[in-house]
Amino acid sequence: MAEIDKGLPNTRTELKVPAPEQEVDVTEQQEQKGPVEVTPDEDGGATIDFEPSSINQASSQSHFDNLADILPEDVLDPIGSELRSNYMDYKMSRKDWEQSYINGLDLLGFKYENRNEPFQGASGATHPVLAEAVTQFQALAYKELMPADGPVRTQIIGISNPAKEAQSQRVKDFMNFQLMDQMKEYESEFDQMLFHLPLAGSTFKKVYYDDLLGRAVSKFIPADDLVVPYTATSLDDAEAVVHVIKISENDLRKQQINGFYSDIELSKPSSASDADKVAEKERELEGTTKSARMESMYTLLEFHVNLDLEGFEDVGQDGQPTGIKLPYVITIEEGSQKVLSIRRNFAPNDPLKNKIQYFVHFKFLPGLGFYGFGLIHMIGGLSRTATSALRQLLDAGTLSNLPAGFKQRGVRVRDEASPIQPGEFKDVDAPGGSLRDAFFPLPYKEPSQTLLNLLGIVVQAGQRFAAIADMQVGDSNQQAAVGTTIALLERGSRVMSAIHKRCYAAMKNEFKILAKVVAQYLPPEYPYDVVGGARNIKQADFDDRVDIIPVADPNIFSMSQRITLAQTQLQIATSNPQAHNMYQVYRTMYEAIGVKNIDAVLPPPAPNAPMDPSMEHINAMVMKPFQAFPGQDHQAHITAHLNFMSTNMVRNNPQIMAAIQKNILEHISIMAQEQVQLEFREQMQQMMMLQQQAAMNPQAQQQLQQMTQAVEARKAVLVAEMTEDYMKEEKKITSQFDSDPLLKLKSREVDLRAMENERKKNADEANQDLNRAKLMQARDLAEDKMDQNEDLAKLRAGVSLAKTGVQQAQVMIGEDE
Repeated sequence: MAEIDKGLPNTRTELKVPAPEQEVDVTEQQEQKGPVEVTPDEDGGATIDFEPSSINQASSQSHFDNLADILPEDVLDPIGSELRSNYMDYKMSRKDWEQSYINGLDLLGFKYENRNEPFQGASGATHPVLAEAVTQFQALAYKELMPADGPVRTQIIGISNPAKEAQSQRVKDFMNFQLMDQMKEYESEFDQMLFHLPLAGSTFKKVYYDDLLGRAVSKFIPADDLVVPYTATSLDDAEAVVHVIKISENDLRKQQINGFYSDIELSKPSSASDADKVAEKERELEGTTKSARMESMYTLLEFHVNLDLEGFEDVGQDGQPTGIKLPYVITIEEGSQKVLSIRRNFAPNDPLKNKIQYFVHFKFLPGLGFYGFGLIHMIGGLSRTATSALRQLLDAGTLSNLPAGFKQRGVRVRDEASPIQPGEFKDVDAPGGSLRDAFFPLPYKEPSQTLLNLLGIVVQAGQRFAAIADMQVGDSNQQAAVGTTIALLERGSRVMSAIHKRCYAAMKNEFKILAKVVAQYLPPEYPYDVVGGARNIKQADFDDRVDIIPVADPNIFSMSQRITLAQTQLQIATSNPQAHNMYQVYRTMYEAIGVKNIDAVLPPPAPNAPMDPSMEHINAMVMKPFQAFPGQDHQAHITAHLNFMSTNMVRNNPQIMAAIQKNILEHISIMAQEQVQLEFREQMQQMMMLQQQAAMNPQAQQQLQQMTQAVEARKAVLVAEMTEDYMKEEKKITSQFDSDPLLKLKSREVDLRAMENERKKNADEANQDLNRAKLMQARDLAEDKMDQNEDLAKLRAGVSLAKTGVQQAQVMIGEDE
């Protein structure tokens, strides 16, 4: 009879023993159709027929359950075999990419090569142009993208308010707490990723929730561990994404006991199953080798694919399968091809059933297909050429310093196998004749100066492509014009700036995925402790009102660039300090140079607050700003100001007079506004209601406009009346001085001086505009000159190489003749 290993889900076996006198209609029971149909056979057995959809759907209690636990083996085995075959096809399609990457790793020079060609002991040195470029990028990017305070900042979407600002601060603090404190592996793996990125051109991050760790994880995945089909151009349009996972037997068993993978028996992994050429090459460069006693690792293939799974088909409105493949995450063991898990890869409340993306693609340079280009692809040829030229120069120096040649037969040298030490004379047995005639050294030349120049050109070309702009800015003239400095900075940072922006965009995508994972598994409110205090985060904080982005600036990729821009900003601001916020300018400069406690060095300006008239007079005398505030006794302030204006010092100082009159007009405006609010109290309340309806109701908008015009008209009348009263009061105070001819002359002198100051101000502004135009023109000329110099340098280098080649050809022809 047929044996059933697992009980059928959603069914309950209930045995009822009929009474002896009760008749059982066996025929009727066999004709009943249901999800499970049992048909007796003639030999006493039974045939079990069932609908996969009814069984599977009933046993799938959660949307993300492991469907491999309830699917039969005759369904799982073909899936595992087909996916394993697809993986081999995908891997074969990128065979050339893997081989070029493996060959490029030799150019790092991490392992010295013992060469026997062209002679034993020939130089095996590798030129460090590639290693230098990789190390420079890694050090620069790590400092900018991973600051000590955390890599995350937030920005508010929409109109800001105190509630949104508090929410934004909570999200920022918690995300940085997770990345820098809880996710212990994040910082080290990010550092490792930035070293792989310029080499391979592509690296990946996988963001998911780890059940064993009980938290979110952002794991670094090298490019050789993520395989896609030949037709893929991005992670979004790839029909399959395969993540190759190396896992020990113990860790795999933990996952099986935990329920993440099906608890099925697997054969021991063979040493051939975990063979990986790229990994072997990387271990070789590290200087490590695998011993025979080392435990072999299981190789799991995690497929993110679209599949039309039997029993879980996409169903249309008519209840019939549509044939549309749905996204799943399927994990198989490569050696046995056994399916360990099958999980849905779409949200339970998503009507479109779009796949959930776990991977983030970091690209160094955009390639022609799925994978990006790295320094191995871009300057690998130059690095190989530089290495060849360096070895030839070293070999030429070795042969020149330790010459070899021919000796006459019969000449015997004692201990001829050992080299001659400095200051040593060996005994020679010569049959006769001159000792000089018995030896003929080969004519080895000194290292070629032409080859040395060629090596310099090749290295400069590689460094010019991969290097950053820091050296170019540091070597430039610090007293140069602003336009010239900006032109040099922009010219030397084009490549690096673009790479930095790609890393910024990838990190932004990573943080968005990480925020979704964190929010999905957070409780409604989660308190946590930090150094020096306690904080809390709410699950509702992770919504569309706050955007999570990297703290790095996508337009600035180095400290030198940041300092240069801050210096340029300071240089422009000091030329016209009245038009700039000098406090913010200096604060930006301190932030650029990395000062921690800026407030202790640069105290922030005190906020404007209401003050008495005497303090306002003092601020006017020292040219400090002050203003009027609602709720003040405006009449008393105006009277005090009028009396202060009657003093000899104020009358003879137009700047103080202007500041006092400005404050008086502010008091008049606020007085009129307060009077209008009292007269139109009911209308004001009605206007607030109309403002809410104006967006949807044109009639309410028209009514609001009419009421606003009426209020503003009344306010204008009040301002005119109050200004007239002010002018009368001012006339009373100053009329006693109108008859004094000396005062009139002094007043005329003050007016003329004010006109002269205004003329000088206009002239200075015109000169500043002219200087800006000159700076822009100088910048354009500097760029054109740099382009011309670069072209001339290339032409000179080509002509020099051509002349050298002609001279060498002439020498060779002369020797042949």
